[in-house]
Amino acid sequence: MELEYNHIKNEGFTRQHRMLGRTAAFAVFLLLIAYAVTLVLGFLSLKSPQDPIGDPFFSILELLIVVTAPLMVIVMVAVHAYASPETKMYSLTALAFMVLMASITCIVHFVILTVSRQIESSGFSWISLFFSFKWPSVAYTMDIHAWDVFFALSMLFTAPVFKIGRLEKTVRVLMIVSGLLSLAGLIGVPLANMNLRNIGVLGYAGVSMVVFLLLGIVFGRTKQLPEDAR
Repeated sequence: MELEYNHIKNEGFTRQHRMLGRTAAFAVFLLLIAYAVTLVLGFLSLKSPQDPIGDPFFSILELLIVVTAPLMVIVMVAVHAYASPETKMYSLTALAFMVLMASITCIVHFVILTVSRQIESSGFSWISLFFSFKWPSVAYTMDIHAWDVFFALSMLFTAPVFKIGRLEKTVRVLMIVSGLLSLAGLIGVPLANMNLRNIGVLGYAGVSMVVFLLLGIVFGRTKQLPEDAR
């Protein structure tokens, strides 16, 4: 019965899904490690905790996000292919939320990385309200919504896909934790306290690191039945 269930569950999960999904998941894991290391080094370089992270750390962080977010979408495409028929509604919803997250955050960080300094040098004092990661600003708000809302919802909707075996159940629990922590980071917005947003950062850049590592392992362990056994 379990073999039959796994066959039905992974029927649409092709060799291409497995290879690309596993590669993307491991790449996200490594990029998130690089992001965490760069973030720590950036904080250590500050003379005051209130100072913003400067270059080269800031630019590296922006570039890492622009590269990582599309890879997360690829992972979610593989998750949707991996999902059983009864959970594909959840995986498709999760994929949609991840696409929204990646679209918003890539646009925001690409703009900040490429033209924000040129715009700020124009001398208009109101520019920081739109093109900075100093609260409050439009760019900051959009990025918070992308990660603390859309990424969180993507994790929570993906969790029901994984329910067979110890490894999948571990992935499910960590996805729920990642999603809830990301949502919890929103508490910093009404309180205008961006230090509280670190709760969300722990969810989408900390716990999710392990999630993507385990997803790569799950994809790698998935085998397809021979054509004559289907």
